[in-house]
Amino acid sequence: MKRTRIPTRARLLAVAAWLALAAPALPAQTVYRVVGPDGSVIFSDQPPVSKGKASTLPPGTPSTAPAVAPTVTLPLALRQAVSKFPVTLYAGDGCEPCNHGRTLLASRGIPFTERTVTTVEDAEALQQLSGQKSLPMLTIGKQRLTGFMSLDWSQYLDAAGYPASSLLPPGYRNPPASPLALAAPKPVKAPAESAPESAPPPPASAPAEAEPTDIKF
Repeated sequence: MKRTRIPTRARLLAVAAWLALAAPALPAQTVYRVVGPDGSVIFSDQPPVSKGKASTLPPGTPSTAPAVAPTVTLPLALRQAVSKFPVTLYAGDGCEPCNHGRTLLASRGIPFTERTVTTVEDAEALQQLSGQKSLPMLTIGKQRLTGFMSLDWSQYLDAAGYPASSLLPPGYRNPPASPLALAAPKPVKAPAESAPESAPPPPASAPAEAEPTDIKF
């Protein structure tokens, strides 16, 4: 009678990670910043609605799915991993762990989407999305990993079926990074009635954009 070999600890860890990832994957989440009539700010994963129709994003808004050239086709194994467990990196400026995480993904040829956290609105959106403001954050399907730990990231990527070394074909490119909090487009105002011409006022200087001070790396 053939004996069954007992899995090693490393194998058990990989299987446990795979089971955690086995649920259907969700696409990279986009958070919308909506300003209410009373001036209150609300963050939501649903696009704002105006007069019964959903507002659309401004032209040129980056897609949440990895972008490839029309003639580029990913290998079958890689296509399956991307379809079941899409990868999204949440990163910030001046974040060394974020750079290490990005380098790991690039070295393994992982197709991924990047969301940047650089403004107060981005930080608030990250808080609502993950319950904290620590960077980097990596999502693999529905699995969320906070903080860069090379071993943990590699184990989850392995369990999701991503190759250990790059299989990306020539011509592949990830989409450009985009802000986590995408502001809703402003409603178009009706043209004002014509008024007597007057000298235009001097242009006002734009206020400096506030930067988040409590992001943790």
